[in-house]
Amino acid sequence: MSLKKKLNTLVETLGQAKIHSPLKTCRFINEKNTLTLPIPKELLDENDQGPYSIVCEEAGPRQLLYFDPPKTKCAIVTCGGLCPGINDVIRSIVMTCYHNYNVASVVGIRYGLQGLIPKYGHPLVELDPSTVSNIHEFGGTILGSSRGHQSPEEIVDSLERLNINILFMIGGDGTMKAARAIYKEIKKRKLKLSVIGIPKTIDNDIYLVSQTFGFDTAVEKATEAIRCAHTEAIGAPNGIGMVKLMGRESGFIAAQATLALKEVNFVLIPEVPFNIHGENGFLSHLEKRILSRGHAVVVVAEGAGQDLFDNLGTDASGNKKLGDICAVLREEIKKYFTSKNIPYTLKFIDPSYIIRSIPANANDRVYCGFLGQHAVHAGMSGKTNMLVSRLQDRYIYLPISIVTQKRRKLNPNSNYWSAVLSSTGQPLNME
Repeated sequence: MSLKKKLNTLVETLGQAKIHSPLKTCRFINEKNTLTLPIPKELLDENDQGPYSIVCEEAGPRQLLYFDPPKTKCAIVTCGGLCPGINDVIRSIVMTCYHNYNVASVVGIRYGLQGLIPKYGHPLVELDPSTVSNIHEFGGTILGSSRGHQSPEEIVDSLERLNINILFMIGGDGTMKAARAIYKEIKKRKLKLSVIGIPKTIDNDIYLVSQTFGFDTAVEKATEAIRCAHTEAIGAPNGIGMVKLMGRESGFIAAQATLALKEVNFVLIPEVPFNIHGENGFLSHLEKRILSRGHAVVVVAEGAGQDLFDNLGTDASGNKKLGDICAVLREEIKKYFTSKNIPYTLKFIDPSYIIRSIPANANDRVYCGFLGQHAVHAGMSGKTNMLVSRLQDRYIYLPISIVTQKRRKLNPNSNYWSAVLSSTGQPLNME
């Protein structure tokens, strides 16, 4: 893989930083130094021709700041679906703002971007070390969340009225696109207001982000559901355990949980099409498994098999509505095995909302802590229109426009997917 094709991802700043940082015990990052990191093949699409390396800014504290800490007011907003670790990120941002920089104020915006629109009437929440000290012990987000488009003009109006200097936005692809729109409105008005994104998606599908926070926790919890499905499957003649996991467009949770727990026999993901019927279809292979071993465990990402459905429109966030693939599979399994006079028992488990709502595990808590800290370092130094990412175990800053170009998807031609197939023993394709 050639590293000649490079992607330059230097981020924007509000102006020259002139204020000396109050931080004493740290390694300051030299603004003139950049990192050139190879992009792993697993982060590229199946037919992606690059870029194969990235030139980017290393995350971390700067010796000179743009904002004067005692005069700086920050705001935090959480948008989209729930994910383990959101409270940990909120806590990290607040603690860093107060203990490292001694900022004037940090406010929490309630229920997503609705909280910045007056007609909804959501009150602000003052955040300080005393109010966030133990929130990492709970799942969800203490600020609440919402979906749907809100006017960038009205949002910036509110930010101006509140005298906000730095806006931290925690969310997924839709949130980052909203952050980009808010930034454009800020720039249009020539305001000195920083917009910093912290990528959040349990599906792990943000481009150029090696792993999003909450993913490790989600996989850990998903394996518990799979273990239960396996127990149910082996507890009855011709038992089938089916587990539905998150993954609208990317099958990373399903694949990773399958690798973590070896009892899975079939894993269906959005990136790999399959037929239900036919000599090489899913049902035919499921029958062979049942007749040879007497049980089977099937893991299904929610976005798998969507080519089997008509267009169902979009939701409030603009995401394509998904057909219920597991309902279709259960019905077709019933018809198929009944027609063949093969008795069976099927147990279906959908742990999605349990997984979304639990507190983060130890690994994700550490990760969320660093994301929050680096987000504050970026905001205080005057950077904007950017998000904090981790690539090759290095924390970096990336322009929002880069990561919203497309969704990250699992490459079915990768060694990673090959390892999944090796673990399950399912055929290369079921078409």
